[in-house]
Amino acid sequence: MAHLGAHFAFRSRWQRTDDELCRHSMSFILHKAIHSDFFQSYRYLLEKIPLVKLYALTSQVINGEMQVYARAKLFYQEVPATEEMMGNFTELSNPDIRASQEFLRKFVGGPGRAGTDCTLDCGSGIRRVSKHVLLPVFNSMELVDMTESFLLEAQNYLQVNGDKVESYHCHSLQEFTPPLGRYDVIWIQWISGYLTDKDVLAFLSWCGAGLKENGVIILKDNVAWEGCLFDLSDSSVTQDIDILWSLIRKSGLVVLGQEKQDGFPEQCIPVWIFALHSDGHF
Repeated sequence: MAHLGAHFAFRSRWQRTDDELCRHSMSFILHKAIHSDFFQSYRYLLEKIPLVKLYALTSQVINGEMQVYARAKLFYQEVPATEEMMGNFTELSNPDIRASQEFLRKFVGGPGRAGTDCTLDCGSGIRRVSKHVLLPVFNSMELVDMTESFLLEAQNYLQVNGDKVESYHCHSLQEFTPPLGRYDVIWIQWISGYLTDKDVLAFLSWCGAGLKENGVIILKDNVAWEGCLFDLSDSSVTQDIDILWSLIRKSGLVVLGQEKQDGFPEQCIPVWIFALHSDGHF
């Protein structure tokens, strides 16, 4: 666990620099910029430089996969394929669903908006969002998730509406390439933090190419107050909104709209939802 000690010492030094040296000087803005740039790039560096161990992310290989992905897969193999997979936050399901339904209505159905023919739901467990948000709107659906047990349970969980599901793709998102021009809406919720920055960029770009005309990508996820938050248990990283904006811009996508999730307790990490398009013509 020596790398954790190195990380905490590093973080403490940043904070001391903030508080004691830069707070009242002209170099403060420059210092904050360097700080932000570091957090945007460190995950990429961790892939390229195994000696960097500020966090427990390395480019070591476990069963043919980088540790960041192997740990996430092992974690979800132990998670029950029920709505209880939300852990202590099952009470957040209803406000989450309501907000998602309202946000989606702004971008589908109507002249110049996304169609309602086909949607892709990416990596959201047994498909709570599929059942309550997407299936009532779209004629057909495809599902992708790395955990086979979630996809199997989804067939029971979705019940009658499951007839609308055309395909179940058992793939990790970093290994899945959406077909070109197929989807009206691609929904990505609470999953982007499991991808490295490099793979987030690649996947968002692939999704942009997978949209029909006027199609949209809906990205919904936790957003850190500042910098990055790492969860050692499942290797997920929560990044602040500036970092997410940077990744979206670098992927070639355009933000059509964004909202902060309401109705969650103040102690929860903020959740934001974004509507993205591949070229800005909507």
